[in-house]
Amino acid sequence: MIPVTPVGEPSGFDTHVRVPGNQWRVAHPDAKRPKALWDRYTAILGQGFSGLCGYAAMLDPTGGTVDHYLSYKNRPDLAYEWSNYRYASATLNSSKKNADDSVLDPYEVNPGWFEILLPSLQMRVTDEVPAALRDKAEYTLRRLKLRDGERIIRWRQSWYALYLSGELRLEGLRRVAPLIAAAVDKQFAAAATPPTE
Repeated sequence: MIPVTPVGEPSGFDTHVRVPGNQWRVAHPDAKRPKALWDRYTAILGQGFSGLCGYAAMLDPTGGTVDHYLSYKNRPDLAYEWSNYRYASATLNSSKKNADDSVLDPYEVNPGWFEILLPSLQMRVTDEVPAALRDKAEYTLRRLKLRDGERIIRWRQSWYALYLSGELRLEGLRRVAPLIAAAVDKQFAAAATPPTE
């Protein structure tokens, strides 16, 4: 995870999502899932996250989804609130389910809280995470399988392999997988050899 600045509510959201969504909620009080009126704003949310999944901190070529940070199951009143939306890959959104604020909010993460280890490509919590949030950070890694889940490791490997083969330069890696790029920078710094741009 990397820091993400909260994305401002887009024009028209109230008219197209909040008002009709809350009307739908009143008319369907027993619905298990909310009507996905937010789909037309997924791209705008994604742009605010620089196209990166808020949890994996990588570009998902399959496209991202709107994650209700506080789930519909636990907080149906927030189903149509822009401030409750985070951009996430479908896989991680599915893993999170109803974990809600027991996992870290991408909007509360600070620089350097997580790092990728090379060559394993595992994610770990750093000492930069405040003591009061360390357990939550560790739980986030476990719940979302961010440390070493098979899918997430394959996803990281796909970007790292493109970099190693020369098909993706370091600057490109910074855009699509910034934590992997930071790990490359750290590796070169340790070897006192500048990375190839």
